[in-house]
Amino acid sequence: MDFEVLILGSDPNAYYMARCCYEAYHKKAYLIGRQPLAFTRFSNILHITYEPDMWNEKAFLQILSDFQEKHNGKKIILISTNETYTEFISKNKKNIHKDYIYNYPSVEIIKSLTNKETFYKTYASSELSFPETIYLDCASDNLIDIDITYPAILKPANVVTYNHIQFPGKNKIYKINSEKELMDVIKNIKDGGYKDKLIIQEFIPGDDSNLFDAVLYVNTKGKVEFITFAQIGLQERISSMVGNAAVLINGFNTTNGNVQKQVKQIKKFMEQINYRGFAEVDMKYDIRDNTFKVLEINARQGRSSYYVSSLGKNLVKTIVDDCLYNLESDYEFLDNEVLLSFVPKGIIRKYIKNKKFKKKALKMWKNVIKPMDAPCDKNLKRFLQLRKRWLHYYKEYKNSYWK
Repeated sequence: MDFEVLILGSDPNAYYMARCCYEAYHKKAYLIGRQPLAFTRFSNILHITYEPDMWNEKAFLQILSDFQEKHNGKKIILISTNETYTEFISKNKKNIHKDYIYNYPSVEIIKSLTNKETFYKTYASSELSFPETIYLDCASDNLIDIDITYPAILKPANVVTYNHIQFPGKNKIYKINSEKELMDVIKNIKDGGYKDKLIIQEFIPGDDSNLFDAVLYVNTKGKVEFITFAQIGLQERISSMVGNAAVLINGFNTTNGNVQKQVKQIKKFMEQINYRGFAEVDMKYDIRDNTFKVLEINARQGRSSYYVSSLGKNLVKTIVDDCLYNLESDYEFLDNEVLLSFVPKGIIRKYIKNKKFKKKALKMWKNVIKPMDAPCDKNLKRFLQLRKRWLHYYKEYKNSYWK
């Protein structure tokens, strides 16, 4: 069956999904982004256009309608790369042309996951474990009388709203070391235009190698087809990217955490809430009680999820097989070892603190997966841009606010 692939976004997530499309079908995906980003520039494996008004729901629907008219008669695999587009799609299923093929959960489930206050409160009684959490309302001035142990983590509850505003000093996540710093950061966020809830969480001890990533796919019948479980050795360091994996190894674990138990709990949880499509689960291992604490669940594939394709599950082909051809796969726990890195080898040597992880990553380097560096994407400008980006990482890690 003839079909096109439309990816919404221009970030790393959008690039590697286009890469998956090209690798599976030798077909160029269409990307529509809100603004040009370096990750998808100078690429020979995709078609990209820009629509600055993509975050406006009415304009978003018109953009989809216009694209469908240009490709009338073809099925279109529709792929979101962020929470805003995912919510728009799920909310407007009746308004999106039937030629579009996609697999996303209900808007109620999406909101229960993307709004962190709703997420922690809604699923508090589930088998999953969460960090201790306090909620602050930016609409209230009474923010000082709270009992907090420092360091602590501060982040917005409403990720979609927060992503749509810009202000000096904006970070994705804040690590807070004192009450004065907390008050200063809260004031800066409020002055920047954010009026919703903030979340303060205990800082779970341990370096970046205590972080873990699971990617899963729930098919249109409500069954989990596969789950990964990767240990993160290093996360990104610039303010807008902290919380995203820079280096990870799937099927590897230097902690005493019970991976099999956690995987079973995630699978059971996602099927019980009637989830659909890709999801990414961010966790941190807590040495104090030997549990994996769930930090968030993203209602889409994550920024680093390309490694799933190296485990035999091409992400775009997974959607096509399920949604277009109605093919169902038996459940698999994908535990083969795969190294993924956004950063050069020198960053791994210098900044990964976990010696066992570092040794393993350096040993696996000859087979490293680089999501942005597709061998099939041959363009000299892109090659030079990627090499420049790798060099820039040294500056980012040296000057990072996140220590």
